[in-house]
Amino acid sequence: MQKHKVYLLLGGNIGNRIQFLEQAKEQIRRQIGEIVSQSSFYESEPWGFVDEKPFINQVIMVETALKAHEILSINQTIENDLGRIRQSNQYTSRKIDIDILFFENMIVYEQGLIIPHSLLHKRKFTLLPLSEIAGGFIHPIFRKSMQEMLDRCSDLSNVKKLTPADILMD
Repeated sequence: MQKHKVYLLLGGNIGNRIQFLEQAKEQIRRQIGEIVSQSSFYESEPWGFVDEKPFINQVIMVETALKAHEILSINQTIENDLGRIRQSNQYTSRKIDIDILFFENMIVYEQGLIIPHSLLHKRKFTLLPLSEIAGGFIHPIFRKSMQEMLDRCSDLSNVKKLTPADILMD
C-alpha cells in the first residue's frame, strides 16, 4: 500500500487553542495516518479579517494511504466534531481549521478542493511553520522552495514562534 506525504495546516483562535490543535492531531493520527513531522506552534494576528484574539497555527506532515478527497472529508468531520461553526465563505474566528497545503506534488483544481493551497504563498503564518519542517520542499506550481517563498513573502503580519512558557499560558 502506497503512503503519501501530506502537509496540513492546523489553526484556531477560539477557546484553548493548543488543546484544540492537540485534539485535532489525535483525530488525524487515528483517522488519516502517522504524523511524521510537526512544526513549533506559531501565534499570529488574524489574516483577512480583524479580531482581537490571535491564532495559533502548526504545520504537520502526515503519511497516509488515503486519497486527497478522503482527507478533505475527514478534516471537515474533525473540524465539526471539535465545534467549528461554518457561517459563510468569509474569514472568521474559529476553534479549529485544518487545511491541506500539499499532497505529494499533486496539483488539484476541483470544486471544493485546491491543492496546493491557493493562498499559502501569501501567508507568513503558513510559510514559517512549513519552512521549519520542509524548507527545501519545492512548490509544484511556483517551482520555489518553501524557504525561498518565505523569504519573498510580502505578508508583513506579526508571526511569533511560541516558547514552552507561552504554550503553558494558553
